[in-house]
Amino acid sequence: MMKSFVAAAALAAALVVPAFGQDLNPNGTWVDQWGTSFTFELCGDGTQLCGTLNDIQGDSRTEENLAFVGQEVVQGNLVGPNKWEGAIALNGGNATATVEQTGPDTIKITGCQAAIFCSSIDYQRS
Repeated sequence: MMKSFVAAAALAAALVVPAFGQDLNPNGTWVDQWGTSFTFELCGDGTQLCGTLNDIQGDSRTEENLAFVGQEVVQGNLVGPNKWEGAIALNGGNATATVEQTGPDTIKITGCQAAIFCSSIDYQRS
């Protein structure tokens, strides 16, 4: 009886292991809650991440940012499992960026200007 319980508990624990450490695939189109979308793909030697802005919506839909639609605006180097650091074109300039795939269908982009003003947005695979 005890062996069955331990085996069932081990199986249940294995099924709820978080995405951390999993080898996830960031290739695809990702959309935030406002409708802004990016297409990400592994590039370079396969460890870099490149992102093209497909559309921009919400408060970020400015003439300045619309100029970036259709362009590669994110470049990052792999710094850990499912995590890239690099740059993002933002509001007419560049900011440091971290892109982290937090699950099979979720990505978080954090952009920082002057290493002080940072904001994060979650994206869902579309």
